Amino acid sequence: MDYGFAYLDEVMVELQRLKDTQGKAILGAAQIMAETILRGNNLYVFGCSHAGILAEEAFYRTGGLAVLNPIFFPAMMPNTRPITMTSALERLSGIGTVLIDEHGLKRDDMLIIHSVSGRNTVPIEMALVARERGIFSLAITNIAYSSASLSRYPGGERLFEICDMVIDNCGCFGDGAVQIEGHPEAVGPTSTVLGAAAINAIIVEAVAILIAKGQVPPVFRSANIDGGDAFNRELLKEYREHIFYMR
Repeated sequence: MDYGFAYLDEVMVELQRLKDTQGKAILGAAQIMAETILRGNNLYVFGCSHAGILAEEAFYRTGGLAVLNPIFFPAMMPNTRPITMTSALERLSGIGTVLIDEHGLKRDDMLIIHSVSGRNTVPIEMALVARERGIFSLAITNIAYSSASLSRYPGGERLFEICDMVIDNCGCFGDGAVQIEGHPEAVGPTSTVLGAAAINAIIVEAVAILIAKGQVPPVFRSANIDGGDAFNRELLKEYREHIFYMR
């Protein structure tokens, strides 16, 4: 058996499931994203450890929205050493509140939170603070995985239970896609592929909504084509009040 191909086959199955079952939520999230931009409010995206790869995926890149701001906490990113510290820190109370305070999120902003298990304290705390402060929260998570897991947040909530909108990544339980004969652990995570597909689908639809409303969407051009650098400099200048990763 070609296990590498089995992984690719499983990714395609899960992507199709994402489209078929979460399409309405993706379109709804895109509408909120577009409305947030039109109102002059701000967009943010956050995740811990590998979940934070979605924040890296979504900002400052060709074809992406210039106004989508990542929330990075260096001790929770995969370049932290020792890497096990990320797992310990994402379970601590208080950090989520500090992250929202220090990044200046305010009422009617939009916060996308990526957490596959949806059980750890920091993303849950951020969602609860967002709810208290009128910040729209979107969870990208795995509902089956999360439903079968106990929350590590002191109040017992899980992410999918408290966010304003939820997109189920439709991935496999435990995030291992392929069972190889002779090995007890499933291999091949799919959550990054699925999460990246979901957030980019939201962005694409949000851009289409802005265009339909007669707006010029703040989308980056490739810096590797002629004129790209100049175009992007003007974009960063025009939207500087809504771009925080250049400061």
